[in-house]
Amino acid sequence: MYIIIAGGGIVGRTMASKLVKKHDVIVIDTDQRTCERIYSNYGAITINANATQISTLKEAGMEKCDVALGVMRHDSDNLAFSLLAKNFGVDKILVRMREPEYKSAYKLAGASNIGSTTDMIVNKFFMDIEEPEIRKIGSIGDGKAEISIITIPEKAKCAGKSISDIVQNSDFPEDCIIAGIYDQDEDHLIIPGGSKEIHEHNQVFIITSEEKTKIAAKALMK
Repeated sequence: MYIIIAGGGIVGRTMASKLVKKHDVIVIDTDQRTCERIYSNYGAITINANATQISTLKEAGMEKCDVALGVMRHDSDNLAFSLLAKNFGVDKILVRMREPEYKSAYKLAGASNIGSTTDMIVNKFFMDIEEPEIRKIGSIGDGKAEISIITIPEKAKCAGKSISDIVQNSDFPEDCIIAGIYDQDEDHLIIPGGSKEIHEHNQVFIITSEEKTKIAAKALMK
């Protein structure tokens, strides 16, 4: 894919270092030394210019861009970059949002994926305080779908039971999928079928809504 990253800060250059191995990556940044460091360290092509200018995006090849990633310091810059990328017809526009107040504006500007550092930190800390037994891996659509890990405690009632038996229990929520089991003792990940049993200390990957994650955790840990 042809990927343009606006911003060569820690997020931008880390993304570039990972993506450049398989994709054509262009990084745009206003700081010359940042551009030189990214090019010399990772081999990604860099453009020392302002990513909120149409002329810069034309030079970067935005018209053939598959993914536009806006990770500059200010939301106003990422918003302008997103709007211009949309105007070039880019379907996949990812942005980093610092201030949640910008969320609706980002959507109007065509951002297809909005990453909020504030939300990620708050949600993680909140879960660690309020629900320490649930480890959230990812969230889609403001909590409509979440991937979480629940560790089965000692003497849990579900230990030794099959997944079929567990999900048919009235305490276990509907529309909740047990997608994987990590056996810590055997250091082995299992993609389970219905007959697979869950045991103490297993880490269970579940996919469901935020609210049903809590219900599932309660059912698995009692």
